[in-house]
Order: sequence, then C-alpha cells, then structure tokens
Amino acid sequence: MSVRASIIGGGPAGLMAAEVLAQAGAQVTVFDAKPSMGRKFLMAGKSGLNLTTDAPLERLLPRFYEAADRLEPMIADFDSKAIQAWAKRLQQPVFTGSSGRVFPEAMKASPLLRAWFARLDALGVRRVTRARWQGWDDAGALVFDPPQEAQFMQPDVTILALGGASWARLGSDGAWANMLKDRDVPVIPFGASNVGVSVDWSTHMQRHFGAPIKAVKWTVNGTHSRGEAVVSAHGLEGGGLYPLARHIDASTSLFVDLIPDMDAAQIAERLSKKRGKASLSNHLRKALRLSSVKIAMLQEWSRPVPQNAVALAALIKNLPVAHAGLRPMDQAISTHGGIAWNALDNGLMLKSMPGVFCAGEMVDWDAPTGGYLLTGCFATGRWAGQAAAQRLGLL
Repeated sequence: MSVRASIIGGGPAGLMAAEVLAQAGAQVTVFDAKPSMGRKFLMAGKSGLNLTTDAPLERLLPRFYEAADRLEPMIADFDSKAIQAWAKRLQQPVFTGSSGRVFPEAMKASPLLRAWFARLDALGVRRVTRARWQGWDDAGALVFDPPQEAQFMQPDVTILALGGASWARLGSDGAWANMLKDRDVPVIPFGASNVGVSVDWSTHMQRHFGAPIKAVKWTVNGTHSRGEAVVSAHGLEGGGLYPLARHIDASTSLFVDLIPDMDAAQIAERLSKKRGKASLSNHLRKALRLSSVKIAMLQEWSRPVPQNAVALAALIKNLPVAHAGLRPMDQAISTHGGIAWNALDNGLMLKSMPGVFCAGEMVDWDAPTGGYLLTGCFATGRWAGQAAAQRLGLL
C-alpha cells in the first residue's frame, strides 16, 4: 500500500523534501499558492544563482549564527560539496568564483529549476499550483482554497515549507504563523534580514543613485562587515550591509570606513600635502583616490567637512551614516524568526503535531547572502524529507 506525503510550499526546501520522499517510494504531492513554483528561487537567480559557498563545514556553520548547532547535522549531511554534486546530477554544471561562491554555469535559476521539475515528474511527484493552504479542519485534514481532492487532505505525513515573511508577492508572506500559533506552536516574531537601510538623501545625492560604493567597511556596535553597497533612491543596499541588518534599528549607530586598507595616520599624511588651488573634492580624489560617490557621502554626512587633515582622516575612517533604520521587511531578501527550535524534534517534526514536519526559512534560523540561505533551505528540506520517510518506514 502506498503512503502519501503532502508538501506545502514549492520553494527549494519543499522541492528537496519532495525529491527525497519520492525517491524513498512515497506518493508525493506538492502544493503552492502561486501559479508557478520556485518564484523566489527564480528571483534569486536573476543576477546569478548563488547555490552555496564552497567551504568546509567549520567555515559554513558560523554563518548560521545562533542556529549553527541545531543546523550542524543537517548541513553536514548536505554540505556545499553535496549541493554541487546534486546540481551536476541535474546536468547543471557549476563553477566556483574567486570568493568561493558557487554558481551554475548558466548563471540563471531557470535551467536548473526546469531540470529539477523534470526529475520530480519522473519520480511521480504531483505538483498543484494556485492552492492556498488554510490550515487544518476540526478533523485534522488539510484545508486549501480552492478545495482539493480528499485523498490528499489527510496524508500520512505533511511537510510545511512556506518560507519566511519577505517578498510576499513571490509567495513568502508569513501568513502561516497565525495558523500554527492557533495550535499552540511557538513562533518567534519575524524580523528583516539581508536588507538595506533607509536614508533621507539630500538632493545633491540624486546623481549618485545606482552608484556602487566599493572597498568599504561597515560597523555596527563593534560588528564589522566588509563589502560593497549601492546608493538607491531610498537608501543603501548591498552585500556589505546585509550581514549587519540583524543588528540595526532606527536608533542604531552605523559607521562606514571609506578606506579600510589605510590607517588614519597614513590618510592624514597624504591629506597634509599642499593642495594649492585645488578644491577639497579634487584634493580628496588625487591624494586618496576617493571615488565621487565616497566624496559625496563624506559631504552628505559631515557638514561642514573638516579642513584639518587629522580630523578629516578620522572622519574618513569612521563616517557616521545618517539612516532611519531598515527598509520594510517585505523588501528584505530573507527574515529571521519563525518556528522556535524547541517546538521541533531532531527530525524537524512538530512535537505537538506528530507527522507534521517543517523546513526552510519558516524555521527560526538566519544567514547572510552568499549561498548560505539556499544551503540552509536545501539542507533542512532534505533532512525533513528523510525524517518523514523514516517515520513512514521507507528508510
């Protein structure tokens, strides 16, 4: 007799769980509220799909912050090497960039997703779109809008892979949180992660919108992140800032070091050279090779700009960023918060709801960009799928 598994959420965690369960012999149906699956996955691949970072476990784990210990067995079971091998089995060759980040050679998500769907189809996985999950009825059956066939509403196992609470238009709206709270499942409030900061720019910054800020270091409360950002109409965005988002609110002091490879004394020495009739901007450009956007930031946040070389050097090394907190959560790449770890057993099954497993960003873990988010989703999806298959007696 076949056993049935219903997976709610057609992102990378849900699809990975589906693959594992189908390979084990379960009859698998994946439900998604949107007209197509993997929408956030496709969005992530628009500028090059960063699948993972090619690094040993001891370097991967710290990037998952407080959840590293809980995630360790899952990521060890499906680490960056395993992810690369999995992509290659889908006939999607990968390459590793100079920073260690791993990308498909196609540099897009769509070819990999098509190949993945083809594999799932071959395994007999049924995919149902435009089916929004509404929770459970009084008899414990899954409820969807519109209603689905009764045989799939009371599966032998259910895996929830509904994402966090960002990019609602792509499917991750966090609406599931109240459904689980109603069943006394502890859920940690969501917060924005991997998101930019809001800045109320003066008009003189408008010509710099879209400009990259390269070779800088950002600091919040003693925590540093080195990496570039981009000036946008609403503030600052970019991989250099994203790891600090979890430490920032409207009252947090944020600083940027515009020349992290030189100390203040070296900068002051260069600035002390006679500039003649050159304007301060030209002097900064010639003496320090500061880009126009960095000079504009210096002028934006230090009125008037110090003329004294030592004071100006100190400011260049520790320029206060006048910000108004993070951009809205729905603009974040990801969110922290979600199902509390103490609500789950070691197989990611809800302790209060036997047979219901959770995976992906809906669990309370966080990671920076750089392939770590997808690594966590793949690993937890696979782990939940294996645990569900074990519960069904298939492994």
